[in-house]
Formats: sequence, structure tokens, C-alpha cells
Amino acid sequence: MTRSTLVPVEEYLRSSYRPDCHYVDGRIVERHMGEREHSLSQKKLIVLLAALEQQLRIVVFPEQRVQVKADRYRVPDLCVVAGDDPRETILTGPPFLCIEIVSKDDRLTDVQDVIGDYLEFGVRYVWIVDPRKRRAWVHTTEGAREVKDGVLRTSDPEIAIALDEVFSAL
Repeated sequence: MTRSTLVPVEEYLRSSYRPDCHYVDGRIVERHMGEREHSLSQKKLIVLLAALEQQLRIVVFPEQRVQVKADRYRVPDLCVVAGDDPRETILTGPPFLCIEIVSKDDRLTDVQDVIGDYLEFGVRYVWIVDPRKRRAWVHTTEGAREVKDGVLRTSDPEIAIALDEVFSAL
């Protein structure tokens, strides 16, 4: 049986991790990343979304800590805030969109836990992007759907990102 040490939230907030980690119920949870496909997909999404910032009045944040509950902090690969820049060091209100790029070591149950935390917190859209399989899913409180038309979408504001563009550098 694996044991883990509980870490006070204050210690987590004072610490720097490379890459940054989730904080879940007193435990530091590592995020799987660092692979070429993950990095290139993240970079492409940042570029595509950043190009829409002024037009749609959105702000794009890579790897921004988000406090989803009093004892839970998540670090999405990307998140998008609709409206003005919140100017918070750690986001305490729900972003409009959170994006997770899965890596080969990610477990389905862990990804589902992250999606659940975002949706329960009030995030309207969660995109899950799998660069190795060139697939993506959109999650909302109404359910989940695989992207079959090749375009990741949101509404109000309407964001549309073609998967071919996201995966073009792979």
C-alpha cells in the first residue's frame, strides 16, 4: 500500500514545482507532461486562442493555478477566462474553459476526477485533447461528446478551433 504525506495548503501555495502540481485534499499530485506531442499541442492551442483574445474579450492562461475548492487546486494545461483579466495570482472564480492535454501516462480515472472538479466548480467547458490519437472531447454539465466534425467549440463566446490546426505540428 502506498502512503503519501499530507501537505498543508499554505506549504503548497508557498512552493514552486516544475512542472506545477495539482493539490488535492492535502496531497501533491503530479501532472504528466513534458512529451513532444503534449508540448506542441499546448503551444499551438496557446497561439490559436491568443489570436482570439481581443476579438472575443477572452484571456488565455497556460498552466494557471485554479482553486476549485477550499482544499483543491488544479493546474489546467490551458484555461480561458471570458471578460476582463481577473488579475489574481491564483484564479478563485471558474474559468470559462479549461483544457487538458492527455499524456501517455494519464489514467482515465484521474482525468475524470479533474473534469469533475472543473465542472463542479462552474467551468462551462472542458476540452480534453489527445495528441497521440489525434482525438478530442468536449465536456459540459450536460455531458460529454467526442469531436467528430474536427472543430473544438464553445458558445457565448463562440470559440472554434480546428483540430487539424492543433495537430499540424505533430
